[in-house]
Amino acid sequence: MAKKRKTAVKESLTDRTFNISLIVILVIVNIIMLYPFIYVISTAISEPSEIMAGNVWLWPIGFDTKAIRQIVQFPNFLSSYKNTIIYAVCGTAMTLLMTSLTAYPLARQNFKLKGFIAKIYLFTMFFGGGMIPTYLIYNKLGFVDNWLVMVIPGALTAWNIILCRTFFQGIPESLHESAYLDGATDWTILWRIVIPLSKPVLATIALFSMVGIWNNFFTGLLYFNKPELFPLQLILRTILINASMNASSADGSFMDFASKTSTQALKSASIIISIIPIICVYPFVQKYFVKGVMIGSVKG
Repeated sequence: MAKKRKTAVKESLTDRTFNISLIVILVIVNIIMLYPFIYVISTAISEPSEIMAGNVWLWPIGFDTKAIRQIVQFPNFLSSYKNTIIYAVCGTAMTLLMTSLTAYPLARQNFKLKGFIAKIYLFTMFFGGGMIPTYLIYNKLGFVDNWLVMVIPGALTAWNIILCRTFFQGIPESLHESAYLDGATDWTILWRIVIPLSKPVLATIALFSMVGIWNNFFTGLLYFNKPELFPLQLILRTILINASMNASSADGSFMDFASKTSTQALKSASIIISIIPIICVYPFVQKYFVKGVMIGSVKG
């Protein structure tokens, strides 16, 4: 009896040691991950002289919002922010619609061409038409200086189709058979049974799509000539390039401290401004996002 109690105590001490070690490791990892974010915020709102002196390494020293105000007051900044919100919302909605409509028939057992069509989509993951042919096609379709170029071309991707199809295949076939017996059509099954059960994978795809569109500046750089259509990232890129050019003289030497500091603060301010909306959206889809990624990885 005493031997059994001793064994139980040893196991308890082992578990306790493991839990303490795990907590310490997680705390260290969290500190490592949070430090860059805290440092960026501190750099964006600290006094320029303190930044140049290297005194800002964790918490902000002083309070100066000049960098943030310069970005907000930049021409077309507010319109670009509005444009990016529209692009992200419309693009995400289009992605969810097109992906669901494509993945559902590919997940059905009685669809004979699903293997052939899936291989065609898979082919697009490894081979592309190239920048110049793509530009010529988009120009022919009227996508140049058209906001739809930020929405339509990326609405359907092979990765999203594979992820969504894999999740749809995990829905029991008995649900489909029961719905057919009740007189439901494929459209009814998709919108009233499959889609409500697929919130995790749809939230995952929505988050991927929204973040991709929000961070996309290259499409706007190639296909937009009108500043009023520019996305937010393209305006921020323009601000940073202008600040870098103004921070150095013609012979490559740096100007006064204020100019150089303002460039560094502008970079931090631009990061904060660009990630705020995504940070606000992520908590609402986090539980679905984690579940959707895990299910896709296990069943894929």
